[in-house]
Amino acid sequence: MNHFVYILNSIPFPDKFYVGYTLDVPSRLQAHNAGNSVHTKNDSPWKLHWYCAFSDKTTALNFEKYLKSHSGRAFAKKRLSSQIFCVANES
Repeated sequence: MNHFVYILNSIPFPDKFYVGYTLDVPSRLQAHNAGNSVHTKNDSPWKLHWYCAFSDKTTALNFEKYLKSHSGRAFAKKRLSSQIFCVANES
C-alpha cells in the first residue's frame, strides 16, 4: 500500500498551496474541490501540483510535516515542481 504526500495549487489564487497526506490522490483532490476540507474550501478549485508515494506511513507523515515547516515550504518552492514526481521505497 502506498502513502502519498501531495501539494495542491489553488487555481483562482496561484500563490496558495496546500500540503496533505492521503492513500488516494485522485479521490482526495476531488474531496478538496467539493469543499469537503475546511482548510481548502475557500480557495477552490485546486489542481495537483506535486505528489510522492511512500511505502511507509510514518515516513510519509514526517515528510508532510516537514513540507509544512518554514524550511520545507522553501524547499518545495525551490525544488518541487509539477514536472517532478517521486516514489520513495524504504527497504
